[in-house]
Amino acid sequence: MRFPSKEIVENLRKEYKVGSIVELVEMEDPQAPPIGTKGKVRGVDDTGSIMVAWENGSRLNVVYGEDTCRIISKND
Repeated sequence: MRFPSKEIVENLRKEYKVGSIVELVEMEDPQAPPIGTKGKVRGVDDTGSIMVAWENGSRLNVVYGEDTCRIISKND
């Protein structure tokens, strides 16, 4: 797996601000929340993974380049 550049990570942090609400679109993990699960962004780590507190209690990250989520509500 290739890690994103610092610029990409900074852009992700600007887009996925702490407190924003996201919806899971795709995650290839047997422990993944169901597609469509919503959660609150807790931050973006140095590998570009979006850290989410999912509404079902899961804390699995949305892995950069592997998983997909979409923003429902931005925390500006």
